Amino acid sequence: MPSINAYTATGAKSATKVNLNKDVFGIVPENHQILKDAYVAYLANGRVNLAKTKTRGEVSGSTKKPWKQKGTGRARFGSRYNPIWRGGGITFGPTGNENYTKKIPTQTKRLAVKQALSLAAKDGVLNSIDSLSVKDGKVSEVVKVLKKIDAKGRTLIIVEEKTENIDRATRNIANVKVTQAKYLNVFDILNADMILATKSSLEEISKWLGGKK
Repeated sequence: MPSINAYTATGAKSATKVNLNKDVFGIVPENHQILKDAYVAYLANGRVNLAKTKTRGEVSGSTKKPWKQKGTGRARFGSRYNPIWRGGGITFGPTGNENYTKKIPTQTKRLAVKQALSLAAKDGVLNSIDSLSVKDGKVSEVVKVLKKIDAKGRTLIIVEEKTENIDRATRNIANVKVTQAKYLNVFDILNADMILATKSSLEEISKWLGGKK
């Protein structure tokens, strides 16, 4: 059964470790293809399609023929917006209607999250904290706890429920992201240098993923 380091709500390290559900946190992947697919899908689904080029019919300006059809010794051209001319339209450019989303089965997505959490637990990235106490929603309260834990780099905090006080106390701290257990994704897990999960969120994760491989 995998176990991780535990901290109190004030940031003090606990003498005992927290045992995890092996069906959720003990699935180390033999290869990383599922993790890659889930990672790429997350980025693709968040992609905003802003690129758009104009075709020859969309370029504004005069539609007058550049020169007469015959007698000039030059090639025949009917429009100055021909794609091979400078300032002309673009052939096969992005239209702004491209769909970059990628779909993966729900069970595969959940398996990827379990694999990512298992790797985090194995590498010592995943840690447990009793609770995230932010009574007044002050940033200083969270900063004090993180400093005592010696959290460095990108820190992911997992809570069972993201309240207004928690959001207010963490949204302006650099390299710190707070997410609810049921909204976990492979991208956030793999990119975190430290993960702090409250005990209630660990229970919620086990319920959500259901222990199914």
